[in-house]
Amino acid sequence: MTPPADVAIATATRMIGVVADLNLVCSPGGGTPSIRLASPQGRWLMVATILGSGLAAVDATVVNVALPAIGRDLGLGFSGLQWTVTAYTLTLASLILLGGSAGDRFGRRRVFVLGVAWFALASLLCAVAPTGGALIAARAVQGVGAALLTPASLAIIQATYADADRARAVGTWSGFSGVASALGPFLGGWLLDVGTWRLVFLVNLPLAALVLWLTSRHVPETRDPAASGRLDLPGALVGAIGLGGLSYALIAAPTDGAGSPAVLVAALLGVLGLAGFVVVERRSRTPMIPPGVFGSVQFRAVNAVTLLAYGGIGTTLFLLVIELQVASGLSPLLAGSALMPITVIVVLLSSRSAQLAARVGPRRQMTLGPLVLAGATLLGLRLGPDASYLRDVLPLVVAFGCGLALMVAPLTAAALAAVPVEHAGVASGVNNAVARAGQLLAVAAIPAAAGLGGAAYADPAVFLDGFRAAIWACAGLFLVAGLLAAATVRRG
Repeated sequence: MTPPADVAIATATRMIGVVADLNLVCSPGGGTPSIRLASPQGRWLMVATILGSGLAAVDATVVNVALPAIGRDLGLGFSGLQWTVTAYTLTLASLILLGGSAGDRFGRRRVFVLGVAWFALASLLCAVAPTGGALIAARAVQGVGAALLTPASLAIIQATYADADRARAVGTWSGFSGVASALGPFLGGWLLDVGTWRLVFLVNLPLAALVLWLTSRHVPETRDPAASGRLDLPGALVGAIGLGGLSYALIAAPTDGAGSPAVLVAALLGVLGLAGFVVVERRSRTPMIPPGVFGSVQFRAVNAVTLLAYGGIGTTLFLLVIELQVASGLSPLLAGSALMPITVIVVLLSSRSAQLAARVGPRRQMTLGPLVLAGATLLGLRLGPDASYLRDVLPLVVAFGCGLALMVAPLTAAALAAVPVEHAGVASGVNNAVARAGQLLAVAAIPAAAGLGGAAYADPAVFLDGFRAAIWACAGLFLVAGLLAAATVRRG
């Protein structure tokens, strides 16, 4: 792979070489966080968690650049392409809370290992899928693995690093894991250029094997000593029904009609499912979300900003890599390469952004970041058949990277800092679930509202009209997120 294409993984690999002589004694209990980030032990932990969470984060976007090729090969319309993305996000968003709770109860390393292995197996199923329906089903299975490993990776960091290093550790984790949305399109384009879209999934297998080896040797086990009882499976089920019903209704409405029986039934199930989730969580003896977690005003504010901002991020990146191929005429490799400045900017600035937020509070960056993202997204209105990379694409991706670097690390750190450390897995799961739910609903709703459906991705003029309408909607989400942060997030 071309060196710039793999910034995060290459950096992590160099870190592995620096600390190859580590022998870590794992503690089975919760304990007091005491590992220093600058120590060999701290570096091993960071490498393992970055590579593990990177698997799920990269795969959430790496498929985007392959969507036109998948549609042509498997005969999928635009709604089929939406489901290729949404099926993964649906199970991830629905079960990530359960994954966080499972890590706190049964051990974060144990759940992390299970998630990585599950994810690798599902990736293999995606790679060999013979039909569009089989691929969508395998993507849903893949999301289950992501729901296990994602909250566990961040909870391991929160529960093991010393207080003095935790903000920097979260910033470092965010700086590498958070750039996956930018790395994904480039990686997908490179794999399409050298082979087939099926390589997009097969590449996960050797990376998963490396993560499993590192984790088995060098990551300590941690858990919440107070966590007990059964997992909240009923809550996870009704939550999945709620999100799935609403997603189906939003995606199917443009083709089937908003008044069709299937759309109306799905929408009703979605509303009832989400209402049922609230009821089940209030009555459960072992809820996925402990009652005190949302008692924090700061936690509620941060997650409201997360919902809006990640809805805009997910939809913008979903449509941008398709636009660069369909309307601007770039190859998959060039379309992915065009987004590389986002990766570089976020890697360089996220850790510093987290440290600044630790000193002055997260509100300023959580306000400014979404506003910068709104401005960056509106630059997409300049894209089209005659778009120039230097004049039109580069300013967009540079501004987008700056917005992400400003917002992501402070947002993540603020969500975790708003709850006690023993609820790290739950807080991580909640914040990730909110982010994925925002992406899930926005990717389903905004293209439909913009008139993108059927074979729109195959007609450059039709797609460009819908893309520009969607850009305005995404910019609106970012604007509201920034204003909401300014009004509700505390300074300290």
